[in-house]
Amino acid sequence: MSAHSILSGETTPRIDTPEGVEWHLDALTGLVPALAPMRAQVGAVLPRVNPKHFAGMAKVICGQQLSVQSAAAIWARFEALPGALAPESYLELSEEAVRGVGFSRGKFLALRAVAEAILAGELDFAALDALPAEAAIARLVALKGIGPWTAEVYLLFCAGHPDIFPAGDLALLKAAHHGLGLDARPSIKEMIAIARDWSPHRSAAALLFWRYFAALKNRESSLL
Repeated sequence: MSAHSILSGETTPRIDTPEGVEWHLDALTGLVPALAPMRAQVGAVLPRVNPKHFAGMAKVICGQQLSVQSAAAIWARFEALPGALAPESYLELSEEAVRGVGFSRGKFLALRAVAEAILAGELDFAALDALPAEAAIARLVALKGIGPWTAEVYLLFCAGHPDIFPAGDLALLKAAHHGLGLDARPSIKEMIAIARDWSPHRSAAALLFWRYFAALKNRESSLL
């Protein structure tokens, strides 16, 4: 997407380029001026881009309920498995081989469900990426083993969807508590309600909040 198309408003950009993120942040802070101080504090907010389609879903499933460091180590072993990143060949891998690199049985089965849905023609990632946020999430969570967080993170980081806010993410909840000056950390339900007013720029808000949370952690570490 060219800078001209972004600036002219002819298209709404996805958030897989720095220009796309900036476009949405400009629109977001215009819509919600209370977020402008957070943006000023964190500096540049960059996209986070993962592989697309089956490989991307595999990486998101790999990272479920793990630290960034643990997920990265397991992912490095998983992607080195011959055939692991394509649905047809993944289905030929044994459970022993996949669990041997660090996947749980649940993750092994969840990714099998994704692969089977692709091969059955029940899951078309190209069509999925073009759906509105709620419809895309609903399509993914219909698959066994895929919960809201996995669906939202796939759409945000792999598809570059512009209107996703994973309200169940603890870092986002902590960032909202501090950055929005709330009396307490919001519940997931409360966070969903707050973020609803940021549509159609919720993905940029999520990236801003993650960046803000990282800045908070660095600030706290410097005081120790």
